[in-house]
Amino acid sequence: CMEAVMLNAQGAVAEATGDNIFAVRGNTLRTPPVNEGLLEGITRDAVMRLAREEGYDVREERLSRYDLYTADEVFLTGTAAEVIGVVNIDRRTIGEGTPGPMTCRLVEKYRAYANANGYPVCG
Repeated sequence: CMEAVMLNAQGAVAEATGDNIFAVRGNTLRTPPVNEGLLEGITRDAVMRLAREEGYDVREERLSRYDLYTADEVFLTGTAAEVIGVVNIDRRTIGEGTPGPMTCRLVEKYRAYANANGYPVCG
C-alpha cells in the first residue's frame, strides 16, 4: 500500500493523506499534536488511550522526517486502516522492515476493543 506523509507549512510531519501517523522509539509512542495541522482522528484518540493503558509513554510532539526515518516503528491509524504498520518511508527501511512489537500489540488491542465495544464514532 502506498501512502504519502504530509508536512505542514513549517516542514514538520502532520499526518498521512488519510491517516494519522505515529513513531515509536523504545517504549515511547509519539504523534504530532493537533496544532501541527492534522485532523484529530477518532481512531488516533482510541489508540492513544489503549497505548496508555498498556503502559506506553504516549507523547504528542512535533515530528520531523528524520524522526520517522530513525524510529523503531511507524504506524498509521484511521477509520479504514485501523492500525497498520509502516515498513519503509522514502525507500528507507523502518526498524526491522516489518511491523514492530508495539504496533502488533496495538493492532491486537484495537481489534479487541472494536469487537467488544464497536468502532469509535467520536473522541
